[in-house]
This record gives sequence, structure tokens and C-alpha cells, in this order.
Amino acid sequence: MTRPRSTTTLWRPTGPKELELVRDLGWRAWPPRLPEQPIFYPVLNEDYAIRIARDWNVRHDGAGFVTRFEVDTEFLARYPVQQAGGRTILELWVPAEELPEFNTHIVGRIEVVHEFRPAPEGA
Repeated sequence: MTRPRSTTTLWRPTGPKELELVRDLGWRAWPPRLPEQPIFYPVLNEDYAIRIARDWNVRHDGAGFVTRFEVDTEFLARYPVQQAGGRTILELWVPAEELPEFNTHIVGRIEVVHEFRPAPEGA
């Protein structure tokens, strides 16, 4: 009898262009990084992802989305948690060249859990 894999929940704030690429990949993988993006940064908590999607992606991309997905915990052990600011600002730094392998360890589908748009004029 096999034990079910242990997974870790990760979050990814994203803009509409990246989200469209995820949709094109069947909600099962992240697209390759652009040349100026040497690292893929999933984050470890929802609040941090919300702040980035709401405060950065909306301003720069016109909309922000927070995605949630599960990754095989044993595989993630190769990526030390990086503290990118305060004690709750935690990320994993996945080198772009390792993203295809990372994608094979996603368990289930990537799902959108929050969407942010600019506030209406005068609001």
C-alpha cells in the first residue's frame, strides 16, 4: 500500500499575462521565465501574495491574481525558504532552468483564489 504524497501549499501573485499562460498550460504548470526573470518566486503565505497582487500587479499590469497550488513537500526541500523582508515575507527561489522539473512536482491544479482590479474612478 502506498502512502499519499505530502504536499505543501504555495501561493503565486500574478498578472493577467502570466495567468493566461497558466490557463494555456491546463492549470498544471508555470510558463518558462523570460530572459530578465532568472528566478521563479512562489510565496509561502496567502497574505503576502495578496499584498503583491493587489499593490503591485494591479498598478503595473492592470489586474492582480493570487493563485494557490500544491507541490510535493519532499521535492521542495531542495529550495531553502528565503526571508525577503519581514518575518512573514517568505519565498522560495526556484532557478528558471529548474522550473520544468518544479512543474512536474505540482500536485493537482493551479487555482485562482483572489482577483484584484483598479478601484473605480471616484471611489
